[in-house]
Amino acid sequence: MRAVIQRVTKANVVVNEKIIGEIENGLMVLIGAEKNDTIEDVEWTVDKILNLRIFEDDNQKMNLSLLDVKGKILAISQFTLLGDARKGRRPSFTNAENPEKALYFYNKFVELASKKVNVQQGEFGAHMKVNLTNNGPVTILIDSRKNF
Repeated sequence: MRAVIQRVTKANVVVNEKIIGEIENGLMVLIGAEKNDTIEDVEWTVDKILNLRIFEDDNQKMNLSLLDVKGKILAISQFTLLGDARKGRRPSFTNAENPEKALYFYNKFVELASKKVNVQQGEFGAHMKVNLTNNGPVTILIDSRKNF
């Protein structure tokens, strides 16, 4: 499972010209499920995101987690995170999980993260417009298989 994590002061997601998810002070997380992902990949990803120390403490040092600052998550499914653009000019998405399994993993991510923090979400498979104010900017990439 891959994720792009952006620390935000605010973020929202729009589907059909309507805001369906919105947060302030937290993380906007793009999530992509990879073929052969397991529930352990989802659990690892949730734990990593919730405990990633990327918020500043009183000394302006990145030392606090989302849990510490009582932040929120805006979770957006995005299969294109699994795009492989090493060859040619069009990315290959053969490593992205099929939509049925990807939806299961996305929903499991939201379910597990929601046990600890407020999670807003986009609409799986929909054309979405994501708006955010990246705070820092801080952007972190994670991969449950530790490919980077």
